[in-house]
Amino acid sequence: MVTDKQFRRLMTFIHDGDALSVAAAKTGMDDKTARKYRKLGKLPSQLKSTRHWRTRTDVFKAVWGEIEQLLLNEPALEAITIFDYLCRQYEGQFQAGHLHTLQRRIKAWRTQHGPPKEVFFPQQHTPGLMGQSDFTHMSKLQITIAGEFFAHLFYHFTLTYSNWETGSICYSESFESLSGGLQNALWELGAVPFEHRTDSLSAAVNNLSDLEEFTQNYQGLLAYYHLRASHNNPGRGHENGDVEQSHHRFKQAVDQELLLRGSRDFTSLKDYEAFLTKMLKRRNQSRQERLQEERAHLQALPPMRLQDYSRLPVRVSRNATIRVKGNLYSVSSQLIGELVEVRLFSAKLEIYYADQRLEEIRRLRGTGKHAINYRHIIHSLVRKPGAFAHYRYQSDLLPRLLFRVAYDCLRENYPATAERQYLKILELAATVSEQRVEEGLRQMIKQGQRISEERVRQYLQSATPQALPYCVEIAPVQLQHYDLLLESQEVR
Repeated sequence: MVTDKQFRRLMTFIHDGDALSVAAAKTGMDDKTARKYRKLGKLPSQLKSTRHWRTRTDVFKAVWGEIEQLLLNEPALEAITIFDYLCRQYEGQFQAGHLHTLQRRIKAWRTQHGPPKEVFFPQQHTPGLMGQSDFTHMSKLQITIAGEFFAHLFYHFTLTYSNWETGSICYSESFESLSGGLQNALWELGAVPFEHRTDSLSAAVNNLSDLEEFTQNYQGLLAYYHLRASHNNPGRGHENGDVEQSHHRFKQAVDQELLLRGSRDFTSLKDYEAFLTKMLKRRNQSRQERLQEERAHLQALPPMRLQDYSRLPVRVSRNATIRVKGNLYSVSSQLIGELVEVRLFSAKLEIYYADQRLEEIRRLRGTGKHAINYRHIIHSLVRKPGAFAHYRYQSDLLPRLLFRVAYDCLRENYPATAERQYLKILELAATVSEQRVEEGLRQMIKQGQRISEERVRQYLQSATPQALPYCVEIAPVQLQHYDLLLESQEVR
């Protein structure tokens, strides 16, 4: 079969003066075929006639009206569902090989009679006008930190004109994460666009029952940076298209780099953050020219960064706990009944009383969780050992695996005094050293000794504390030595 490419080469060789037989040989035709196409003077594709007849019997002709009615009633029906229905209705009439024919027929029908499809409209972006941001889940990448699965999100910011991007790790779609992520992006950029667009984040956009479109905190944040707020309609992520596409491409790039790295495990969170920062920097290298063009249209930053935490007044309960955003945290028992100020960051809580920062607590993710620090309540539990056996948050008072083993051993060997002894051991961990208590428990298990409060106490009294590093003393420098050096230089 002669192709259009062969015909064009044939006519080129003939036009250049080659004899017909020579031109035919160069293009892989015989003389008769070459003579035919030279005479016709048309491409082979132009000589093909359009077929208007069927080469085989239409097996769906008798039931096509029924198929059309099904498609009109339920446009979302798939061809395979309709085929299964037809096989049940007309047993033995259709074969498995007819499915592909039906799929092709339904596809052709939908292009003419099906419902209109959603149209996506390419946008023309103006330099410096808009920055978009959103949160994306990173779970599918299966990142681990020191061997443990690291569940997290990534706050992603991009400029729509230059596609410059940056972002930061976070743990929820909270206002604190949004505020911290956005400010990190703006201060890294060193400038501010005129508009910030998100999807319908609850941290930024009120629900329909509120009169104000955006939350008060979010309005305050954007007003400080002189940013206009906008958001896409619920369920319309493509309206935030630039950052949505960046999500996909960024995570794809991270996945590819992890494959090259040969491991998805990182020694620490800092190590993982450095990995992502390096990736973002490399992805932004090709955008520098458009970024420089865009910088000329951006606004200046304000004099200083805005606080990226929320202030919450919380009363400490009689259980020495506070409830923040649906989670329970323990605090020092001296604060029972007092009103404290909780400064809520994206990854931590800071506890303030009388303008003094008392404590920092890692923020829990999700809701309905608890974080009880045994050091806050151990002094009371030692006096009330009976409360420990059925304490609602007992699991939090077993800080390490060996403490769990120790409690189980005590219950087995000293059932009458197990709670009292374990709490005494926990008190030693709080007042002396949790690490040294754990070392003592490990040694007793290794030597096959029965664990008891008395043996732990004896171990702490006999164990030699770890020696401090040798202190190096450096004598004061005598300035006259430098004068001697200068004099010797002058003599030379």
